[in-house]
Amino acid sequence: MNIQIFGKSKCFDTKKAERYFKERNIKFQSIDLMRFSMSRGEFDSVRKAVGSIEEMLNEKADLSQINYLAYEEDKIEKILDDPRYLKTPIVRNGRQATVGYQPDVWKTWE
Repeated sequence: MNIQIFGKSKCFDTKKAERYFKERNIKFQSIDLMRFSMSRGEFDSVRKAVGSIEEMLNEKADLSQINYLAYEEDKIEKILDDPRYLKTPIVRNGRQATVGYQPDVWKTWE
């Protein structure tokens, strides 16, 4: 397993995800989204795994800046420029990925 956890330092669900993998002695790489945004390749990989950009968006954020954009490419650029629009944690395991705290899915990866 090659686990990456993209999260925000003050995100409670990100901390729970890190604890989940620590308790099971599963090594992971923790990436602070606010300091090191996702690359375009990482973003595309997660989007393919979860199904759509909408699944990746943080419903607590002001999404008016995203929703007014007509083209998906413009939305992606805006999200990559400002990762606060992303729901966290984003957990990747190769081509598999989840958005949000989803231990039931992670169990299937073990």
